[in-house]
Amino acid sequence: MHNWNGWDWSYGGGFIMGFGMLLVWLIPLGLIIALVMYLNNQGRTTKQPETAIELLEKAYARGEINRDEFLQKRHDLRDLGKTLHQE
Repeated sequence: MHNWNGWDWSYGGGFIMGFGMLLVWLIPLGLIIALVMYLNNQGRTTKQPETAIELLEKAYARGEINRDEFLQKRHDLRDLGKTLHQE
């Protein structure tokens, strides 16, 4: 059997149509999966964990510790950092 442009379906024309139909379904499906994965990862960040100084600053900002405690703990953390870098 021949179609309008002379292709014989038994010699690969059906395969080409089948492959085309497969692409018609796979491309939109792939785009939908990519969109879902993108939206799912939207809220996740690759931010580094907070340092001890940052946690201390936040606690001070929230009023959980007073100024004297903040200054003493910040001084202690900085001294600890200097000690660790010297070793």
